[in-house]
Amino acid sequence: MVAETKTEHPHIVRVRRPAGEEAVIAGTRIGAWFIVRQLRAGDTPEGIVSSLPHLTLAGVYDAISYYHDHRAEIDPLVEYGDRMAAQHDAPPAHS
Repeated sequence: MVAETKTEHPHIVRVRRPAGEEAVIAGTRIGAWFIVRQLRAGDTPEGIVSSLPHLTLAGVYDAISYYHDHRAEIDPLVEYGDRMAAQHDAPPAHS
């Protein structure tokens, strides 16, 4: 079981990961950074819930609210996720 720490946002908890603590939607493993990344890619809160039906609109909107209160924490995680996705999508290098 993962230890959770409550935050000032009712749908967001902090969980310990190998790389440190991360803010996630309570009851899920979905990080607030992932929600922000999806929004930046053009998705909507409703679209996110449609794609991930175990989420609630309240949880998604609370992740957005958490982001606005903690940009310095979340922005680097979004950027890291973008870099990892770009590496995954890049064609293999030939020797």
